[in-house]
Amino acid sequence: MAARSIASLTVSFGLVAIPVKLYTATEASRTVSFNLLHKGCGSRLKQQYVCLKEEVVVARDDMVKGYEFAKDQFVTFSADELKALEEAGSHSAEITEFVPIETVDPVYFDKAYYLAPDKGGAKPYALLARALRASGRCALGRWAAHGKQHVVMIRPVEAGEMSGLVMQQLLYGADVRSIRDLDIPQTEVKDAELQLAQLLIDQQAVERFDPAAYTDAVRARIEAAVQKKVEGQEITLTEEGEGGGQVIDLMEALRASLEKKAPAPELPSEPPAETRKPPRRAKPAAEPAVRKTARK
Repeated sequence: MAARSIASLTVSFGLVAIPVKLYTATEASRTVSFNLLHKGCGSRLKQQYVCLKEEVVVARDDMVKGYEFAKDQFVTFSADELKALEEAGSHSAEITEFVPIETVDPVYFDKAYYLAPDKGGAKPYALLARALRASGRCALGRWAAHGKQHVVMIRPVEAGEMSGLVMQQLLYGADVRSIRDLDIPQTEVKDAELQLAQLLIDQQAVERFDPAAYTDAVRARIEAAVQKKVEGQEITLTEEGEGGGQVIDLMEALRASLEKKAPAPELPSEPPAETRKPPRRAKPAAEPAVRKTARK
């Protein structure tokens, strides 16, 4: 099934403008979702909002949004007031700077979009993708959509012989907690432990990430269970195993991991039966000499 674009944009840097089409990079339809049903008759349920003070159902026309600035104290905003505060949507992503791609921590990554050249944009699109790849940098800029302003990163991506661009929506700095907020003690690591850990990493190292090597086992189990239910079959529930792991010595754990991952050593094969030398027979033990005693 061919991908369908969700919008048209213009990516600009300097005086260069690149018309592109925007595509979602992920498929939300692949997730398994359930509906809430009435247990008695199996009908779907609808959501209702109830006033906590008057204990009555409130219609959507009687609702207004409010911000709680203190305990149980709100300031309200009308729909027109909130609309005026929104960012006007733009059909352009303006690049403001270029940075080394490794300096953008993936913890800031949010939603991703694929970019494809639109009519008349093939040449500048290919130029930007190749220039970013050659420089080892990515482009940072701003993009407004759905009433919000987003920081975006445009980076090159390759899939076999095809190369293109990804526009990665980024989180703002205020949205990401610092790891300095955690209580991580400074712990000494011995050289021997470090060497064993590096050996284990080398044994399990691969050239590049292959997403096809990982599958969602939980989703597969749910889909299989749904199919059984549709066919009228019963589902057998399995007991969960006990959680928690045994705490063992770190060096022993590293050595055991290396032995588990290492290939089994080749043992020398025994020679054919006819070429084997007969085992040596043990010499009989010499009889002890009898001491003669002189008769008196």
